[in-house]
Amino acid sequence: MPHGSPDRWPGVRRRRTRGTTTADRPESGWSGYDDAVPSRPVPPLRSPWDDVADRYGVDGSGPAPEEQPGRRRRRRDREDRDERRPRGGRRDGYDRPDRPDRSPWRRQLAGRVGKVLAVGLVVQALVMVSLRWVDPPTTAFMAANPNGAIQQSVPVEHVSRNFLAAVIAHEDARLPYRSGAFTWGEMWARAQAHLSGEEDPSGSTIPQQVAKNLFLNQEMSSWRKAVEAGLSAELALAVDDRRMLELYVNYAQFGPSLYGVCAASWYYFDRPPQDLPVEQAVQLVGLLPSPGHVQRAPGGGLDFDVADGQGWLSRSHVINAQNRVPRHIERLGFRPVEDAGITGLAGDQPASDDDCSTRPQAVTELIAEEGTA
Repeated sequence: MPHGSPDRWPGVRRRRTRGTTTADRPESGWSGYDDAVPSRPVPPLRSPWDDVADRYGVDGSGPAPEEQPGRRRRRRDREDRDERRPRGGRRDGYDRPDRPDRSPWRRQLAGRVGKVLAVGLVVQALVMVSLRWVDPPTTAFMAANPNGAIQQSVPVEHVSRNFLAAVIAHEDARLPYRSGAFTWGEMWARAQAHLSGEEDPSGSTIPQQVAKNLFLNQEMSSWRKAVEAGLSAELALAVDDRRMLELYVNYAQFGPSLYGVCAASWYYFDRPPQDLPVEQAVQLVGLLPSPGHVQRAPGGGLDFDVADGQGWLSRSHVINAQNRVPRHIERLGFRPVEDAGITGLAGDQPASDDDCSTRPQAVTELIAEEGTA
């Protein structure tokens, strides 16, 4: 294709600008555009650092919160939502009255519960301390017995040392030498055996049995055993070993309706507790694990031929005691009794009104009713 001079190309018009060279440009006051075109200011050149300064400020603190458009928009949206929301906070459009403040009521309830607990703890502590000197007129076990209860307290000094030594040997050999109601190792082993359904490896101590007899029942649940442990620990702090042994022998159960060694010795053997020989003392101690399946034999003694047919259970415990306890007494004598704080012999004590030297009237009436005199 032939090429001609550019001046001869059709449709192409060249525009000459004035003063675009250094020689033709005026010194000042010229905008660089034709006179017919209105002049506009040229924006200054910006660098990325200028954008950062506009956003965060020259010192990095940024503009005030009210100057930030994003925050203003969010605040306006939140205010609009609050205006549209029905009163009371419900979205169904229905009004409801404001809920009353329940904090004062809850504080009052908590205060009352705290006062009741505090009074209960004070009363419990007073009861425990009073057991140092006061013989309870009844116990939880006695009150729950449908057959009634026959019981008469006797000072432990007027109880045969044979019987006291047999009780310690059979029920709690560590009583005079242990600090507290039990040891934590024995308690942990008993708890594990109970939860796994195994046989109790050691049995309850005398303080635990006293707490159970006085305040609890015969339920075998874990809850009752836990309460028993707490009560026995508190009781061991309130009374000494001598008084603990005295409470035990006076409120332990020896028959379907017999409680205490005073009633038991007169009912079974027609003699006061201070005169019990080793053989009869061991028989009475053997009744402690299962006292509800025995009665007085005609003329005196133990008869296991009872109506419920469970006499073999009480008999087995008596035989077990007869096999173990006499050897223990023979080896240690009355030393555990003396270590528990009981000195001298029962026969050497001066007579008193409460020494159980005569048969209780309730025991006489029971023997006459049964016809076993």
